[in-house]
Amino acid sequence: SFTSPAMGSAVHAASLKERGVALRAMIALEMIGYFTDAPNSQQYPVSILKLLHPTRGNFIGVVGKLGQGTLVRRIRNAMRRASPLPVRSISAPVSLPGVDFSDHRSYWDVGYEAVMITDTAFYRNPNYHTEHDTPETLDYGRMARVVQGIYGAVLDLM
Repeated sequence: SFTSPAMGSAVHAASLKERGVALRAMIALEMIGYFTDAPNSQQYPVSILKLLHPTRGNFIGVVGKLGQGTLVRRIRNAMRRASPLPVRSISAPVSLPGVDFSDHRSYWDVGYEAVMITDTAFYRNPNYHTEHDTPETLDYGRMARVVQGIYGAVLDLM
């Protein structure tokens, strides 16, 4: 289950650490296909974030923890250069709900740099984890632009 030591990403991160593998960064893809241009379609875990970030769910996010600002901005900027899709970023305390809601947290736990690339999941997608969360609700064109941006980020990190 999520956050358990038996979770696949926890086992993988621990095995890399145990073997002394130098890792530049881990990029977790967490929900990258739901987009909407509707006004006020983007929600946040705390309302003050609406003053700093878009209120339309038409962007992809790069999320890191405090202290990772350089990596988060580097990935965001590389994605922006590689794709026309709007890319936003945040480095926030892990206590902010959603910041550690994916496999990247397992890499943080063993001391590796890691970020999450996300469409913000349930903060945007009303279908998230319901019977209405189906392939036809995804925006494959924008999802392809996310992948194009991630490709650019990976090349930048090499």
